[in-house]
Amino acid sequence: MRDVDVPAYLTSLGVPGIVDVHTHFMAPPIMAKVWAYFDSAGSDAAASGAGALLGGRSWPITYRGTDDERVEQLRALGVRRFSALSYAHKPGIAGYMNDWTLGFADRTPDALRSATFYPEPEAATYVPQLIADGVDVFKVHVQVGDFAPNDPLLEPVWGALADSGTPIVLHAGSGPAPGRFTGPSAVADVLSRHPRLALVIAHLGMPEMTEFLDLAALHERVRLDTTMAFVDFFAAPVPDGVPQRLVELQDKILFGTDFPNIPYQYAHQIEALERLELGDDWMRAVLWNNGASLFDVPA
Repeated sequence: MRDVDVPAYLTSLGVPGIVDVHTHFMAPPIMAKVWAYFDSAGSDAAASGAGALLGGRSWPITYRGTDDERVEQLRALGVRRFSALSYAHKPGIAGYMNDWTLGFADRTPDALRSATFYPEPEAATYVPQLIADGVDVFKVHVQVGDFAPNDPLLEPVWGALADSGTPIVLHAGSGPAPGRFTGPSAVADVLSRHPRLALVIAHLGMPEMTEFLDLAALHERVRLDTTMAFVDFFAAPVPDGVPQRLVELQDKILFGTDFPNIPYQYAHQIEALERLELGDDWMRAVLWNNGASLFDVPA
């Protein structure tokens, strides 16, 4: 499947478009640093840096245009609503990132109002304010931020988010390479105290898919996104039993891609899911119905 094939494919499914919960639009200086990080992954000097955190592989970025160009690329693909995820990697930077992403949403009507936070004392104040201001989705990256989801500084944050029901795209799985705090155990600990959290486990929780699917089965508001799952880039076999679990949890699977920071065409994520042969109803639910329901996107 190529990008030009996607609109016709959506028509064949009978869906009005795609809701992509996992795309990245960031302040240009931040995005430039992210791209430089990915670019360095293929160099010998990156053996213990980007190359290690990206699983030791070269990672070319497919979509490098301006913000406006990338928005138009998504629209041409049929993406009706998309996130603008930034992720704070140190204290004191979340405010700058959030100001930019909220400004981006103000001038981009099909972008979700997206924000991030970090385990810092100020988060107990600024996260509730962001919720009150109408943020649609938060992003947290355990591996890049190098912090534990059950850090005590996040307890009031998780409490506010559980009360509001605001979704949080959480990268807590140990892919593409494990971090000090990745994995399902700390997430399960958080959910034991805040079972109403609307977590969206990024990347289907790779490689701990089964464990994160178990958390979704146990908790009403826990979902997973498909970002980079089953793509050829990783050449990983589909874990035993996972396709059946994806069918059982069909209403909890959201479509995500990591656009623009992907080393292949956008359409390949759809193709990778199609190859699971879970049926048209499943593809309709994942590409459109589930995301449209969660974020109130009109057909």
